[in-house]
Amino acid sequence: MAVRIAPSILAADFTRLGEQVAEAEASGGDLIHIDVMDGRFVPNITMGPLVVEAARRSTSLPLDVHLMIVEPERYIADFADAGADRITVHIEASPNLHRTLQSIHAAGCAAGVALNPHTPAASLSEIMHMVDVILVMTVNPGFGGQSFLAEILPKIRQLRTMIVDSGRQIDLGVDGGIDTTTVQQVVAAGADVLVAGSSIFSKQFSVQHGIQQLQAALIKG
Repeated sequence: MAVRIAPSILAADFTRLGEQVAEAEASGGDLIHIDVMDGRFVPNITMGPLVVEAARRSTSLPLDVHLMIVEPERYIADFADAGADRITVHIEASPNLHRTLQSIHAAGCAAGVALNPHTPAASLSEIMHMVDVILVMTVNPGFGGQSFLAEILPKIRQLRTMIVDSGRQIDLGVDGGIDTTTVQQVVAAGADVLVAGSSIFSKQFSVQHGIQQLQAALIKG
C-alpha cells in the first residue's frame, strides 16, 4: 500500500503561501490539503475558492479540498472551478449526501466523505459505491495543532475492511494530530493518505525537513 503525504496549508505561513506550497511539492508532498471552514460547522473561519485558485497557480500537485462547512453542495462548482481535484464533504453536514457526491463527480472532481470522531464507520455503508476518498478525523475539526485521538484507530481498521470488501479503489485518509509519533499507528490501521499540518509547516524547521521526518518515520515503521 503506497502511503501519500498531504501537507495541510492551514498551518502554512500565509505571507509566503505560494512559496510554501511549491516547497511542499519539491520536498515530496503528494497532495496539497486545503481546509475550508465557515465558522458554523466548525468554530473557525479559514479560506475559500480564492485561496484554492492561488494554490493551483503554485503547484501541479492535486488539490485536496476539505469542506468543513454547512450546505457544502452550494459551493461545489466554485471550488471545482478554482482548481480543486478532490472535494471532501462531511457526512454530518450533508443530509443529501448521495446528491452532493453526484454533484462533485459532475464537476469533474474525485468525491470524498469526512467523518468526525463520533461518527461511526457504518454510516458510509450505503454510499461506498460513490466514494473515492474517505477522510477520518482523528481530532475534533476546527483548529490545527490538536492532539491525536488514539480511540479512532479501530474505526480506521473498520473502514479499511469496508474498502477491501467493496472491491473499489478508495483512498483512506486521516486528518488531525499526524506527526512522527502517530504515522505508524494510522498506517498500520489501514490509512494511506496522511494529512499533516503543523508537523510540516513550522517556524522551527523547513517544509522539506517536516516532510522528510514523516517519510523517515514511515520507513522506520
